[in-house]
Amino acid sequence: MSEARKKAYIARFERVLDHIERHLHEPLDAEQLAGLAHFSRFHFQRQFADFVGVGVARYILLMRLKHASYQLAFQPARRIIDIALEAAFENPESFTRAFRSAFGQSPSQFRRAPDWPAWHERYVFRIPERKMDVKVEIVTVEPIRIAVLEHRGPVTTLNASVARFIEWRKASLLSPVDRCRTFGLAWDNPDTTPPEQFRFDICGEIEGELPANTQGVIEKLIPGGRCARVRHVGAHDRMGDSIYPLYRQWLPGSGEELRDFPLYFHYLNLLPDTPAGELLTDIYLPLR
Repeated sequence: MSEARKKAYIARFERVLDHIERHLHEPLDAEQLAGLAHFSRFHFQRQFADFVGVGVARYILLMRLKHASYQLAFQPARRIIDIALEAAFENPESFTRAFRSAFGQSPSQFRRAPDWPAWHERYVFRIPERKMDVKVEIVTVEPIRIAVLEHRGPVTTLNASVARFIEWRKASLLSPVDRCRTFGLAWDNPDTTPPEQFRFDICGEIEGELPANTQGVIEKLIPGGRCARVRHVGAHDRMGDSIYPLYRQWLPGSGEELRDFPLYFHYLNLLPDTPAGELLTDIYLPLR
């Protein structure tokens, strides 16, 4: 297969994956998706499984359960029956069976004590990295005071740290999410860093002084200065599709040099309130 044909083939599957991501709570079937990609309905399911690593029905189920997982973990007041119906299940019983089969925990058990490492194992696919042309802006940012929960350890336990930071944020009222920005500082690349050495700071802009707290949240500063900015649209776990072109394509030809501060993210909207396909994240690469 020529490079051009291979690129076109991949683009057709990416169109299908984007459609699934944006329409998770609507009816989705293989025939509809095959037509969207202009594939033969007869061969589509096998082609999809070869591309992603799981069949299309299984992939859709896992994506729906993924969004439901975030609601269970981060929206404790939301009723399980409402989460089940939104995830396209007819009743809580079928939702519970599917959830337990996928993750080894019932929805209520997961809500009380999520097994995030086991959960992550279900979302290891073989989808190739997207070859994207990113739109880069050079911007100057002002210093930003932030409250930080330092996550140290495997990326598979990052969501547990996120839950701790949310707990602090709700209890302290020092970084209300409706008017204070949310950031992430990416000290390491999870694709190349040993799991036990991975570092990521979960951050919220703060108002006022930051007292000692049981969650271990501390104050830091995002320094002002010049940055390259790229907007990523879609799921956070596909952020590499926007980050790698920034480093590999844009930076070498830009004439710019990096500042001694990590790449960081400004989350313009957040899970689980926002579907993964509608997430917007500004990626900042600090420059001298």
